[in-house]
Amino acid sequence: MASEAGPSRLPTLTPLDIPKQPDALSRPRANSKPNRGSTVDPVLRNALRYTISAREYETLHKYVLSRSRLLKKRMPSVNTVERYMEGGSARRGSFADRDGSRTKGKEKATGGGPSRGDTYNARAIRDSLRVFIATGIGMKAYETVLARLKAQKEAAAPKKKQPFYKSSGLRLSLSLSTILLLYRLLFRFLSRLRVHLLDSSAAPFRSRNPRTSQTLTSPYAPAVGAGLAGLALGIYPSQQLRVTVAIAAIFRALEFGWNLFEDEGLIWGWKVRAGGKGMVKRERPWWWGSWMLQPFASGQLLHATLFDRDCSPVSFVDFIWKSSTAYIHSAPKNLPAGVKWPNPWEIADSLAQMAKLNWPSFVSPTLFPDQPTLPSSLTALAPLTAQAHPLITSLSCAALHPSDPSCLRTYLTFWVRSFPRMGRFFLLFYSVLMLPRYKLLYNSPLYLLNRLISKVLRLSTFATGAISTAWASICFFQTWFPRTFLPTQRFFLGGFLAGLWAWVERKDGRSVFLYSARTSVDSLWKVGVKRRWWRAMKGGDVWVFVLALAITGAVYERDARAIREGRVRKGISWVRGTEFRDWGLEEDEEEELQNKAE
Repeated sequence: MASEAGPSRLPTLTPLDIPKQPDALSRPRANSKPNRGSTVDPVLRNALRYTISAREYETLHKYVLSRSRLLKKRMPSVNTVERYMEGGSARRGSFADRDGSRTKGKEKATGGGPSRGDTYNARAIRDSLRVFIATGIGMKAYETVLARLKAQKEAAAPKKKQPFYKSSGLRLSLSLSTILLLYRLLFRFLSRLRVHLLDSSAAPFRSRNPRTSQTLTSPYAPAVGAGLAGLALGIYPSQQLRVTVAIAAIFRALEFGWNLFEDEGLIWGWKVRAGGKGMVKRERPWWWGSWMLQPFASGQLLHATLFDRDCSPVSFVDFIWKSSTAYIHSAPKNLPAGVKWPNPWEIADSLAQMAKLNWPSFVSPTLFPDQPTLPSSLTALAPLTAQAHPLITSLSCAALHPSDPSCLRTYLTFWVRSFPRMGRFFLLFYSVLMLPRYKLLYNSPLYLLNRLISKVLRLSTFATGAISTAWASICFFQTWFPRTFLPTQRFFLGGFLAGLWAWVERKDGRSVFLYSARTSVDSLWKVGVKRRWWRAMKGGDVWVFVLALAITGAVYERDARAIREGRVRKGISWVRGTEFRDWGLEEDEEEELQNKAE
């Protein structure tokens, strides 16, 4: 059925006008140029990070750059430098805000946190570069001064040129800077690893590897593991300086360990408090101290000087020769031509030969001109014994004081001659050391002068008494001991008696006693290697240095107060990357303030 209506027609509508999006929301073209002010050159940013921190630049700008109009216009502002270091981002607060939200030193080193453009790695590299540059400049200055002091000797001797990369100054700088960088990186890595292993998510690993996890989660693991950075000491060639550094480091580490054991009562023990209430640590005996090292060190050094010259500290012994004019005589002015006068080392060798011959008696050439007066191995002493007094009966006395038959008078003469000379030397030396304390000299001159004079008198007494006793003991043993009784070991006994003079300077002579002990240990090790008492391990001094770093780090982690010197504690904190601050002392002060407030 067809429809009666016609075809339907739909109304036509006009299209809607859709508004265009604004240009601001349109997607930028691929070839559009970025804004120059929003980007920072990565080379410039890294150069700034590894050269100076934003905080240091703020201080430099405040006190130096802002004082000059020319520098202030040309140098970038503090905000600009900080924006460079942060990769172009806006500044997120002032330095004061950061200080207020800063965590403690140990947490700051290991906990990470938001980096403000100055990351832990950037600080580590920056400090390592500074150590490298400072050590290089110092070594270059030292070598220059030393070359000028020895200009005449070096002019006569042929000079051996070596490549720049083999120079000891460069290798020392590279070694120290590498030690610092590796120590910080290892300490942070092991600290973070310990935190992750202590997390609950690492429980399956701890259950599968109990021993490994117990080792890595120990609070001393980061400090001990970071000690492996000491292996970089091997970059420096195997010379006496490397051995000296290793011995000095292990001595300090053992001292810190001793202090820790004393503080925890593991050495002297505990006693019941008066009234029976609790326990208290026993005090250290009044006579105990570092002065007790001096007798053993003096005995070993005297014995090594006579029997193992190549294992003795030559510079230290030369100082003793110059201070022993009553026993070591210089050549007279009327010495005939062609007669060789024995030098101090030849006299020492002759004394050692006398000991090996069981101390032969002296035959005066004046009374018996036709008889042989000296053994064939002691002919070097002929110029001395030829003018010896006829009343002398000991060959050692004829070599040490030929013009005076009295050993006691020679001993007193030594005191009269040497004590003023020692006093002048120590007075000049410690006066130079006290120059940085000029403010104390201005405020309390009498106190400082009294302290200086008393120290000089004690040290002069100690040095004069030790040297004179070492020489006089040879004559004393010759008089009272049989010839075959301890013929060579009596030198050690004489040095031991000489070292007892350390009692005079027992309160303030700790640095002197430790220096003597370190020198003696170095000499004893060389003597043992020479006589095959033990074998020398290649790189043994490097491993000793590693052990010293591990012990020092463990002690600092256990109780920082076991390290008595505040500067040393700050130095260890700086090596770890937690700024040059004494965190342990500050934490104790905060706890005391909280306890008082409560």
